[in-house]
Amino acid sequence: MSEITVRVATPADAEFLVRGNAAMALETEGISLDLDRLRDGVHAVFERPARGVYYVAEVDGRRAGMMMVTYEWSDWRNGDFWWIQSVYVEKEFRGQGVFAALYRNVEGLAQTNSGVVGLRLYVEHENGRAQATYERVGMAKTVYEMFEVDFVLRRA
Repeated sequence: MSEITVRVATPADAEFLVRGNAAMALETEGISLDLDRLRDGVHAVFERPARGVYYVAEVDGRRAGMMMVTYEWSDWRNGDFWWIQSVYVEKEFRGQGVFAALYRNVEGLAQTNSGVVGLRLYVEHENGRAQATYERVGMAKTVYEMFEVDFVLRRA
């Protein structure tokens, strides 16, 4: 098996991140994202690091997967939850440990940061394959349901 490396993404990875996000949205939810809006959103993370950070997994020097982490303050725990978002693994690299490498990287960083109280992510209800993957790395379903008002899609 090839070696998987994980690194912090740079603006040079932006188009890979845009393509990955667009592919993930289409594949998991049947949503075609506005690529200009998405591209602006990806660049906004690089422009203001307090919004989050992207990680890229590489296999033999080729970009194979991506993950973004954003932050949510928890007054109950007096610390930050790191939210895992924008997860995508290129089809040809699935089943080879790319997600696990991304996750272990983020988990390790979180565990060494005393201000981080846990990791969270949300997953589309019908995406059983992803849910099984998350359980394999040690995550557990919570008692919470998610609600939202999406102003962008409502305006579209």
